[in-house]
Amino acid sequence: MRKLPPLASLRAFEAAARHLSFKRAAEELGVTPTAISHQVRLLEDWLGVRLFERRTRQVVALPAAQQLYPVLHEGFDAFAQALGAVASRRARRTITVSATSAFTARWLVPRIASFRKAHPGLDLRLHASDEPVNLAEQGIDAAIRYGRGPYPGLVSLPLMATRFAPVCSPSLGLRRRADLARKPLLHFEWHRRRADTPTWQRWIEVAGVGHVDAASGVVFSDESHAIQAALAGQGVAMLSLLLVAPDLRSGALVQPFGPVLDGDRYHLVHAGDPARQPLMDALAAWLRAEAGDDALA
Repeated sequence: MRKLPPLASLRAFEAAARHLSFKRAAEELGVTPTAISHQVRLLEDWLGVRLFERRTRQVVALPAAQQLYPVLHEGFDAFAQALGAVASRRARRTITVSATSAFTARWLVPRIASFRKAHPGLDLRLHASDEPVNLAEQGIDAAIRYGRGPYPGLVSLPLMATRFAPVCSPSLGLRRRADLARKPLLHFEWHRRRADTPTWQRWIEVAGVGHVDAASGVVFSDESHAIQAALAGQGVAMLSLLLVAPDLRSGALVQPFGPVLDGDRYHLVHAGDPARQPLMDALAAWLRAEAGDDALA
């Protein structure tokens, strides 16, 4: 167990030794010079040595004070820095958002700088998962879920609709639907698949293309991997036009022909905690602003 003198005495001594003046030390600490003198006297009694030679308008640090001051000065500086760092972290707010791996990598990550600029006092933490997460159990504030809903027990805000179409690198030279028979098809695994899920099988049915084997090609476990394969010119993928919009604009990918299939919507869901509602409102407003013309009314 540490045996230390009262903190008030140490503070009074450090200020007096730094200023070499009881008056200036008193002004800094918001007390009277008499109070500073009293606290220093208590410290001298506790130590059993004199610290200052008291003169009319100044004090002179004696050898014991000269030995003690640097240690206390550095210690109080360290206290101030540590306390300031803790207070700063508490002052910052953090919001944790979960989304699918592809949406996180292709839509959210490129917009992190925009979020920080719009909300400089709010830290964004991204959690990527293709399986629905339990928000409360995993300490997650909100999730961006792809589907039709509803989401029982959660507040749900529709964000964006999705459309899917054949997409590939221009290096493949794909121009006509008939050319699909000569190109590898790229697939990714849907975690929840329905009859109207925008897969190659569904597209071939809608397009009426009978000469293409919908089961052929390469299957990826993740949508973002299929996007990377398409960018590398490894085949033609049935992709979300929302997630590859930057690549289509830059010309890294092309959509050679239709039809375009409707997908589900992205929803922002959260628990509806009133204490976190301002953060949810800020997140929703930012998502809608970033979505632009793709945002749902």
